[in-house]
Amino acid sequence: MLILVFSGCAAYQIGNETLYPQGIRTVYVPMFESGSFRPYLGERLTEAVMKEIEAKTNYKVVSDCDQADSVLSGRIIGETKNVLIYSLSGDPRQLQSQLRVTVSWVDRRGRVLRDGHVVPLPNELTDVSGTGNFVPELGQSGATSQQEAINRVAQQIVGLMENPW
Repeated sequence: MLILVFSGCAAYQIGNETLYPQGIRTVYVPMFESGSFRPYLGERLTEAVMKEIEAKTNYKVVSDCDQADSVLSGRIIGETKNVLIYSLSGDPRQLQSQLRVTVSWVDRRGRVLRDGHVVPLPNELTDVSGTGNFVPELGQSGATSQQEAINRVAQQIVGLMENPW
């Protein structure tokens, strides 16, 4: 009777290692491509993604593609700033920065490591976006809003690296 009770939990795994694909230990993150006129946007996003990978996963980010088990690459496809609320005089009171990125994660053999989502893109690409709000009257700036959007996109990209439930 005890064997039957405990055999149901035999395949259950515990720990951070079960969240991510097995057999991958290192990730190479090349510089994210950017068509934006904002300087260093691709560099800032790449840095945020690498920090998020190191902080949240058990993967090691490497600087050489030949040493990596997988490659996480991306391209910034859109960067906008919208006015959310106008003041009575017509000045912008609250604004929002938005960043859209396509991401691809493949292993050494070119096999896609994450499943495609419901996005009208090729299977190996996923569309990710993040936003950051700012209120100029409170001393907030477009730069802080943009960094908030970058951090949110980095969190979503690393979240895509998890195994589906």
